[in-house]
Amino acid sequence: MFARVTKYRIKKESIKDAIAMMERIKPQVMALPGMQQFLNVMDKNGNGYIVAIIESEATSNANMPRVMEIWANFREMLVEPPAPAGFDVLVNEKNG
Repeated sequence: MFARVTKYRIKKESIKDAIAMMERIKPQVMALPGMQQFLNVMDKNGNGYIVAIIESEATSNANMPRVMEIWANFREMLVEPPAPAGFDVLVNEKNG
């Protein structure tokens, strides 16, 4: 498994619009090849992180053009471009 962790910043005045956009595009995100899990967290100031668990680094890398197309929906809402980083998943446990 591979995790793509992306730091982003939404303009404070765009937070409600960004949340609404995320709800609309969620099916596109979950349809990305190899997507296993998706977590998006954001504070009240628009600072956030996305953690996407994908089957492999190769699949994650192959998805990047489509991921950037999805991010384009937020272009006017972002303070700066998102900053993705990749990691091997060492542990992925859940209760329940």
